[in-house]
Amino acid sequence: QVQVVESGGGLVQAGGSLRLSCVVSGRTFSSYVLGWFRQAPGKEREFVAAISWLTSTSYPDSVKGRFTISRDNAKSTVYLQMNSLRPEDTAVYYCAAAYRWDPRSPAAYDYWGQGTQVTVSS
Repeated sequence: QVQVVESGGGLVQAGGSLRLSCVVSGRTFSSYVLGWFRQAPGKEREFVAAISWLTSTSYPDSVKGRFTISRDNAKSTVYLQMNSLRPEDTAVYYCAAAYRWDPRSPAAYDYWGQGTQVTVSS
């Protein structure tokens, strides 16, 4: 059974930084596509970042240049470094794992974590 567990959320002032971590259990971590999504109250789940098994990455324009996704296969962990945070980045952030590369589609992901809250104050 695959488990996805996020950590690292919290409260930060605008302009600050946070690093989220996500541990994905299972014997095939290196073959997963790993993604981060977020969901603010009253809004749909939004794609934030993804990284392939070959470390190709994808970002929407809203976070490009501010957020960086990376992975450590030896630790079965994916990270999301978030810099220059803005109040509109406030959301619950979810980590997800997939077997195929369709990074922006939530339906492509097979396993999801419970989420971690990120709050950016102005």
